[in-house]
Amino acid sequence: MSFPYIVSGIATQTADEQMERERLMAEEKKPPFRANHVGSLLRPPELLQAREKHQKGELGAAQLREVEDRCIRAVVKMQEEIGIQGVTDGEFRRNLWHADFLSRFEGIEVVEGLLPESARHFQNPDADVERSPTRFVVTGKLGHPRGIETDNFKFLALVTKNTPKQCIPSPSLVHFRTGRAGVDKAAYPDMEEFFADLARVYREEIAGLAAAGCTYLQIDDVNFAYLCDPKMREGARKIGEDPDKLPLLYANLINKCIKDRPENMMVCTHLCRGNFRSSWVAEGGYDPVAEVLFNALEVDGYFLEFDTPRAGNFAPLRYLPKGKKLILGLVTSKSGALENPADLERRIDEAGRFVPLDQLGISPQCGFSSTVLGNKLTIDEQIAKLKLVVQVAREVWGA
Repeated sequence: MSFPYIVSGIATQTADEQMERERLMAEEKKPPFRANHVGSLLRPPELLQAREKHQKGELGAAQLREVEDRCIRAVVKMQEEIGIQGVTDGEFRRNLWHADFLSRFEGIEVVEGLLPESARHFQNPDADVERSPTRFVVTGKLGHPRGIETDNFKFLALVTKNTPKQCIPSPSLVHFRTGRAGVDKAAYPDMEEFFADLARVYREEIAGLAAAGCTYLQIDDVNFAYLCDPKMREGARKIGEDPDKLPLLYANLINKCIKDRPENMMVCTHLCRGNFRSSWVAEGGYDPVAEVLFNALEVDGYFLEFDTPRAGNFAPLRYLPKGKKLILGLVTSKSGALENPADLERRIDEAGRFVPLDQLGISPQCGFSSTVLGNKLTIDEQIAKLKLVVQVAREVWGA
């Protein structure tokens, strides 16, 4: 199977063709890129040991950060050598992809407690996992006393020559698992005021990242994908929410969070169906949310899970408008088995029936380590997956 390069040499060109070629070349330099990874990476043993010692009180915060800095430098170098242009710190400073961030806002507390069965039952090919996913409750007025990821981003930008990418969890996580019951009525008798404050504290964080030079921001949102699963939709009804209305509610919330971003900041959102120790919690194609996701949500690009049939087919991509990028999560991060490049190229060709190739890219379907525990594969297998992503992107797009 062969693909045309998106930007190819042309011997003679009209003025319009030349302008289009220059536009495409400029687009190639802006994130999201053709070859991507989602964000989190497997923690090396040195970092896992240091974090365990820190939790036991045997290692101070400053010493832990020194280990984190050293490991981040190494993982940045790995990404650059492979050819990843949008480089992350692997989320090496986090235990959980969402809790470490959201708990830093004033008025938000992390709660580990019972949830509906649909939210507790994680699945994988080996053995299912029962766990109580993290919830967030609002106990008072929301505040943003200091930058949460600003210093971490500054360090990442200092140690990479490529484009530093910052990932943050979606604000929808504060609402989806608890609804009205998880928001203190004394602090917020009116939910509109709650959503306005939630958007405000996010804007303050994003403004700090922008001031630090961030031009590539990813908002990780599992809830759009969860709302594709009938079990999860029923769970939303049980807490008094309408699953048909939540996609637009969350799109509007995220839009208010990013409305003041600078023109040079590209914002993407990533969707997945759960990622804990190679397990997932939700299934279902994107049909129930596609129109709102692609047209009401005012982001520049999407990272969508497509590594297995549980994510459905590519037909919902027909709603993607011109001018937005879509990164196909075709390479699984949940196992070390390496995909066949020809199969990946065939699937990109299938997606190309709904979306022009120049709007597409490729990545793993999720991060490799959404929690500090990581998925069930080795660091060498993770590197092989990232190399495969770059290899296929070069074959398909020449970039």
